[in-house]
Amino acid sequence: MAFDKNTGVNKLANVLCQRMRKESSSPLALDFGEIQKNGSLVTNTFPVPVKKGDYSICRQLAAKEEESGRLRPGDRVLVAWVQNDAVVIDIVADA
Repeated sequence: MAFDKNTGVNKLANVLCQRMRKESSSPLALDFGEIQKNGSLVTNTFPVPVKKGDYSICRQLAAKEEESGRLRPGDRVLVAWVQNDAVVIDIVADA
């Protein structure tokens, strides 16, 4: 009878365990995003603004950023998600 009381907890634990395995085995994801007026980043798959300073910028783009402030509001960018961290790879321009 004690086992019957834990059935729901066991099912929940199994679902959570399977979900964590699925999330941890997912590959790195590339995403598009846009730099906002306040410098935050909003991506297609994560529409909550990521504050400037809470995302990373690749070294080449960061060097250009220091020289001329190349990363501007409205810029479309290519973003790599590394686990929960957003990394701006480059600015995406029209062909």
